[in-house]
Amino acid sequence: FLCESTGRARAMAASAFSERTSLPRCLTIAGSDSGGGAGIQADLKTFSAFDTFGMSVITACTAQNSRGVQGIAFLEPSFVEQQMESVLGDLGADAVKTGMLGTAAIVKVVADRLRHYKVANLVVDPVMVSSSGHELLQPDAVEMYKECLLPLARVVTPNMREAALLVGHPVASFDDMRQAAEELYAMGPKMVVVKGGDKGEQGDRDSESIDILYDGETFTTLSAPRVSSRNTHGTGCTFASAMAAGLAAGLEPLEAAKAAKNYVTGIIGASRGLQLGDGVQGPMHHMHSRALLPA
Repeated sequence: FLCESTGRARAMAASAFSERTSLPRCLTIAGSDSGGGAGIQADLKTFSAFDTFGMSVITACTAQNSRGVQGIAFLEPSFVEQQMESVLGDLGADAVKTGMLGTAAIVKVVADRLRHYKVANLVVDPVMVSSSGHELLQPDAVEMYKECLLPLARVVTPNMREAALLVGHPVASFDDMRQAAEELYAMGPKMVVVKGGDKGEQGDRDSESIDILYDGETFTTLSAPRVSSRNTHGTGCTFASAMAAGLAAGLEPLEAAKAAKNYVTGIIGASRGLQLGDGVQGPMHHMHSRALLPA
């Protein structure tokens, strides 16, 4: 009886899926992580978990694993542009997430193509330094971010270190995060999310992972218990791609941020027991359960 019921359920699910004519389309423009924990790989897994159709434009190939980043090879900006033309000129995208862009020339060509295709739901994750301390963005590209990319963004999602590099002063406390959010908003994005998941000097809030959202008028705090785990590689990429998936599915930015926060917190907790790699920061299990967007 159980086998028969399971078979019927699978057949019904397959039939329902076969009748779908479209899916929310999500594009990630980022670097490849050979270890599978972050970058393009994390983004595509997240898009799938949110039941969206994932596409990718690769900006760089990295040699990395749970021990850190061993090498980076950036692609030619012209080939990045060609990939974007192939995807956006045919399939289109309901939301785009940018991650590791690496060079000023790549930032510029990405911004030019996004502007050309009038991408409305752009989530910019300004990937600058890996969790192991490896620089992932050339210094002259920071100004290009400010001038060309941030003004196009619906949401920008820096962590505390990235926010500090963008605003030019330390961001270590809760008050610093609020100030940085205001300064980043003045650079053009419609919403800023300063992520506090990285351990900082947040006083009595150290037991929580706190993110600050700012939309030019209102500050909103998203908090969750800080989960103790070595398997946190790719949390920033995952949060931003989850936000993009929510926007592609029609959520407003605040609801998309809440869904992303819940998803990341859930997969960190579900991945605590994973034993993948012998380094200090292991990958997460993005598909431990299907992410559910708010009704």
